Amino acid sequence: MNHFMLLAVLLPLQTCYATYSQQESDVFPVTYFNVSKDLALQRLLVEWDVVKSAHDAKLAMSFEIQVNRTDETTSTTVLTEFRNVTLDKLGKPLHWVWYSDIPLECMSHAVRIRTKAETSKIWSEWSLWETVLGLDTSNSSEPQIFPSKIILEEGSDTSFCCIGRKGQIIKEFSVRPAVRVFNRTSSRLGILTMENVRHHETPQIHVCCSYSQDHCPAHAAFLVGRAPDTPKDFSCQTQDMRIITCTWSEGESTYLYGKHSSNYTLIAKSSQKMFQCTQSCSKTCACSWEIGQQRIWNVTVTAENPLGKKTAMDVFNVNHRFYPTAPFQVRQKCTDTEITLHWNYQSNGIELFCQTEVLHPDGKAELHNSSDMHSPHRSITVGGLQPYTEYTARVRCGAAKHFWRWSEWSEARTIRTKEATPSGKLDMWREITPVLGGRNVTLFWKQTPGFRANGRSISYEVTWEKIEDGSRPESISLSSVYNSTRIFIDNHSYKISIMAMNDVNFSLPSVLVISRATDNSTEELKEEQVNGTDDGIFISWKPRYIYDSYIIEWCNFPKLRPCDLQWKRFGPNISSAVINSAAFVPGVRYNFHIYGSVANRASLLEKKTGYLRELPPLLDPVVDKVELTFNAVTLSWDSYLTNESQPGFVRGYHVYVSPIQENCSLKGSKKHILPDNSELCKYTIENPEEKRYTVEHLMSNTKYKLGVKAYTGGGETPIDNFIYIDTPYNYNMLYFLFLLVIVPTLVAAICHWKKKWVKECCCPAIPSPNKSKVLSFKEFKIGSEKVLKINDCIPDMLAMDNKAEAQKLHPWSKLCSIPTEDKTDGHNSSWIYPKENVERDLPPTPISQTHNWFENFAYFSHLDVESDPYQTPETLEVNETELVVGLYQPHCYIDVFNEDTASATRETAGRKNGLRYISQRDVHCLGRRL
Repeated sequence: MNHFMLLAVLLPLQTCYATYSQQESDVFPVTYFNVSKDLALQRLLVEWDVVKSAHDAKLAMSFEIQVNRTDETTSTTVLTEFRNVTLDKLGKPLHWVWYSDIPLECMSHAVRIRTKAETSKIWSEWSLWETVLGLDTSNSSEPQIFPSKIILEEGSDTSFCCIGRKGQIIKEFSVRPAVRVFNRTSSRLGILTMENVRHHETPQIHVCCSYSQDHCPAHAAFLVGRAPDTPKDFSCQTQDMRIITCTWSEGESTYLYGKHSSNYTLIAKSSQKMFQCTQSCSKTCACSWEIGQQRIWNVTVTAENPLGKKTAMDVFNVNHRFYPTAPFQVRQKCTDTEITLHWNYQSNGIELFCQTEVLHPDGKAELHNSSDMHSPHRSITVGGLQPYTEYTARVRCGAAKHFWRWSEWSEARTIRTKEATPSGKLDMWREITPVLGGRNVTLFWKQTPGFRANGRSISYEVTWEKIEDGSRPESISLSSVYNSTRIFIDNHSYKISIMAMNDVNFSLPSVLVISRATDNSTEELKEEQVNGTDDGIFISWKPRYIYDSYIIEWCNFPKLRPCDLQWKRFGPNISSAVINSAAFVPGVRYNFHIYGSVANRASLLEKKTGYLRELPPLLDPVVDKVELTFNAVTLSWDSYLTNESQPGFVRGYHVYVSPIQENCSLKGSKKHILPDNSELCKYTIENPEEKRYTVEHLMSNTKYKLGVKAYTGGGETPIDNFIYIDTPYNYNMLYFLFLLVIVPTLVAAICHWKKKWVKECCCPAIPSPNKSKVLSFKEFKIGSEKVLKINDCIPDMLAMDNKAEAQKLHPWSKLCSIPTEDKTDGHNSSWIYPKENVERDLPPTPISQTHNWFENFAYFSHLDVESDPYQTPETLEVNETELVVGLYQPHCYIDVFNEDTASATRETAGRKNGLRYISQRDVHCLGRRL
């Protein structure tokens, strides 16, 4: 039992020990470790090694390296880096390089390392720190500035440090120009860092370090430069097969001069020879040496300065680098279209071919290669040239086999070909002006693109002859300074021709045919408007297939005389063109005439007019007439011109209106906003010939400002000139107000003042003949009394208040009075009843009355006599004659009583049968209105 328990304990212990022993065997500690510094390059060189068994096993291992930076008080790990290396059996130590970002002199640096096999998870123990001391441990009396090198590379980040004496404090550490980063690690150590140093910003850097701010005992100056470029355009060649010359250029500037400038070292090697050349040159450098019998050369050139070095290399066969000398003794001969050149050259046994360059007057260069490579005298003929034209020719040569490069050009030769007959035709046009007895024809001509004078001097010969009778031609000659002339012809048809002439011969003639004067159509063609474009003025026309060409004619300066007439020809299949001229300017109207030509005879087809670009009118319309009413104003500007004097086609007018004190909102207008945000009413007239406009819906007694602007396709000028008007009072409204308010008010006031009189005249309480308007007519007056004649109007009944008045109305009193004996209040009255006598039961009347009745036009009643409550049997005594008279009833009568009786009677009758008052104007008697 005890034996088995002991085995159970020992077996796990043995397993753990075996595992631990195996892990210990997988750890390979560093056996050799060394750290050194390279101050020139500011780097640490680390070297180490592990046990030999690791090399023998070719293990793949990992190494962890740490770099520590220390000063008097602090220690900082600035880098931890891992490196993976597979070992070999050679057993060589391993190396690692670290570049410091600050000068190594500034602070002490320590490095340590540990290892691990990639198959293991256990790192070895760290090695001891290997320390490289900085100068911060020294005790120098004066501050020291590092780095010690004085050349800084452009674009780099540079750190400066200043180390002071132990126990001293650095109070001033500065860089001019100003630094970008400043770090202070301790009282006796200062660090400054400049990032991305640029030469154009800081060509020189000055650093100052001191214990006080008064002076600078430690000072250093640094230059900013570049490492040299690889030599540019490096090449080697020979011109005589004896001496090789290599050339190159420096490349971009390094900003370093003097002893710091770039040095170039050339080393040329062949199988049996070596040559070295050292130069300090700028821009272009060269080295030469004799080649002897060596043909294959390996040449390198190295550029070096304190910031680095660059190398270029060239390997070549001398036979392939032959660079001939320039041809010499160049000669020439020529005809009117050919040039022949001759020259010599040195070939040094190398077969050459040559090339000739011919420069034309227009600057175009043509190259021609020679084909004869065996004759020592070389030549070439160049054809296809223009007569009497100056050319420049030169020659160069190169190796026919293994061509390397052309030689330099020979001396240039200037050659003029000989004269020949003028080529092509002149382009001729005409302007015809009718005069007394015929026509003046002004002829114009110009050289076409295909025309060439081909001679030293040229003249023109103009010939014209009548077509109908075959008369003798007339001609004149003009020198080359002329391009126009004027001739007189009669009204017959003429043929006109022109030829150019030089010392050799005449050119082909250009011909125009002028038709008879009567043949020209007198119909006036309508002028159409055309538009300008960015490239010129666009012209189009209707094609007519009977014509073999078209001509467009215009004047460059239409306002001048002469106007510089121009023309341009087009083929039969063209019906539009853009006409452009350097003389065209905006704001000038140009007129174009389009002609069709067949058999040299031209006919006017269309007229066009237009602008390169329309401009606003220069002048505003002048309003020369203003017609003003209380609610409208009519403006006229008849004197305004719309012709070619305008800088654009006048398309119409704008009329602007606004009250002085407020914005405008007139009916039928559009709102227009001025730059100062004020508003105007705008009316548009689209007919340029309509120079009259009426602005309506104005307010009376209001001040307005008005402006008239003409507008073209280029718009209109700013609105700055106004005319001012004051609309008059609306007197019609005053009259209306007077009739509507004042007159009724006056009438009412008068009526109120004379209301009693008005009441008596219009509505009397008891109608009275003396007060009736009916009696106002002249025929109703007797003396001063108003009397109603009753001879034409027989009344139904009459009543008289008293007999005395009845006697005054003779002879009617006898006719109209019937006495009766009634005594009523002492009055005697007589009643006449024209109708039948009817007895009525009436209230007893104690006193008998006498009533006088007469006709009154102011009343009309259909009451029967029997309805009168005042009739009594005693009053019905009427004789026969009187009855006959009473039977005539004009239905136009008046009942007049005394005041009391009449009132009572009127009230009673009104209640019974509706007795009504009839206006005098509506009363009719015997068929006529009173």
